[in-house]
Amino acid sequence: MDACRVPPGKVLPNGARNELSFTAIRPGGRNCYPAIWVQDFTMIFASGFVTVQDGLDHLELILRCQNGGSTRTLKSGARLPPHAIPDHINFDGTPVFFPGTYSSGDDQGGEPWGVTPPHGNHFDVIWLAHMLAQVSRRHDFLLADIHGLSVYQRLQHAYQVPTTDPKTGLVYTIPEQRAVGFIFCDSVYMTGLLLMASLLRIRASRQLAGLAATLGHKSDAASYLEQAKLTAKNIRPTFAGTGRYRGWLMAATGTSSQPDVWATIYSIYLNILDEESKRPAIETILSAIRDGDIEENGALRHVPIKHDASKSTAWERSLAPHNRYQNGAFWHMPTGWLVAILKEQHPDQAESILGRYLTHMRDHAFTMGNDFCAPWECIGWNGEACQNPVFGPSVTVPYSVLAGLERKT
Repeated sequence: MDACRVPPGKVLPNGARNELSFTAIRPGGRNCYPAIWVQDFTMIFASGFVTVQDGLDHLELILRCQNGGSTRTLKSGARLPPHAIPDHINFDGTPVFFPGTYSSGDDQGGEPWGVTPPHGNHFDVIWLAHMLAQVSRRHDFLLADIHGLSVYQRLQHAYQVPTTDPKTGLVYTIPEQRAVGFIFCDSVYMTGLLLMASLLRIRASRQLAGLAATLGHKSDAASYLEQAKLTAKNIRPTFAGTGRYRGWLMAATGTSSQPDVWATIYSIYLNILDEESKRPAIETILSAIRDGDIEENGALRHVPIKHDASKSTAWERSLAPHNRYQNGAFWHMPTGWLVAILKEQHPDQAESILGRYLTHMRDHAFTMGNDFCAPWECIGWNGEACQNPVFGPSVTVPYSVLAGLERKT
């Protein structure tokens, strides 16, 4: 976590200077991502190695950068819905609402990065506030005023931004207004109903219900719980794979409807699948691990190798080359979820995966010198897919899950 911290006034090797009044926490160390990412900071905060004050500083910054109450149309052709949450925030405090750029101007956004901002950030900021309420055991910060709205009101507005099917509670996107569903798939073009974004909405619904109850808003709490139940009820009927995809949940119902390894695992971790559905899913996951289809050195691929969309791409449409980055590299961020869902019924397999994870981290630890880079953001394919060294969430998410911290959120 020390490698991720950028104190006020510090200039990074690439020239980025922290102009904020507090220590900024970026996704990684060295030259990795010189800005504050909403999702990555939240995943780092979950580790418990970030102070409550750091969390409050970043939450306030994110909400101060939230779009106003009117739609903003950009010259790029992209649009910012009312109360949209930024994707990341530069060290000068300017918000960037789309992946693929550090520009906070009207040229940001537009395809191939989406016409509206990513859905996931709107749910992650709720996760951050929920963790802050639990860790600090206080809720007065939820009533603090930011540009005329309380923190709680801003979270409510953020929750409403992602486009959602009212009958199923599932998050969706269409080409004309396409939004990335999940930041770790922001270079993948998906349309239709979105699995991972819908799982994040379930999590956010539960957490917002908890915040509402804390503030004494019983009707709000009941409403959010109903939304969580509605969305959860429709996950399996909508996304369950059939035939050769049996056991997997599919990432989307439109473009890039490949089997989604991460989301299948996460749905089990969130206790969304019932026992009847969970059993074949875990059997399929274990089979894929044995066959070498989804795991390398304790890291996980987005799509099983044998279910790649074609010989030249894992997803139907992706900006990244085949077997690189989000299009077929292996990632340690979701490893904790996998170990957590296997440890009770399949402890040997869980121990084996965790052992490979730890061995990789120790053998390649960045603390041994500049020639070493673990934790990478992603790895694999004889080292050629290794990208972005000293990446925080590759350690903080597995740690928070396995230390029992993330369950409390």
